[in-house]
Amino acid sequence: MASHAQSQPAASPAPQAGASAPLSKGEAKAIRQFHMLDFNGDGKLSRAEMSLVPKLAAAFDDADTDRDGYVTLEEVRAFAIKYRAERDSARAAAR
Repeated sequence: MASHAQSQPAASPAPQAGASAPLSKGEAKAIRQFHMLDFNGDGKLSRAEMSLVPKLAAAFDDADTDRDGYVTLEEVRAFAIKYRAERDSARAAAR
């Protein structure tokens, strides 16, 4: 039964991507990493699960917007979008 729960979330990013905007490369990477790190298939990442990727672990507190101690796929996607916007803004300002 647990293997079913783990296989179903992997199929969910496409419907959640929405018809209005395609996924950026960073957002797609964040979704892949989310599913890779969600070892127990509960649909959320604990600090321990994210600790395996130091760059992600450093962003845990910023990504956990509801401060419940877990990062959901929605929070990961929102963080990826925010990170990209901030990066693009910094690049534009540097020009």
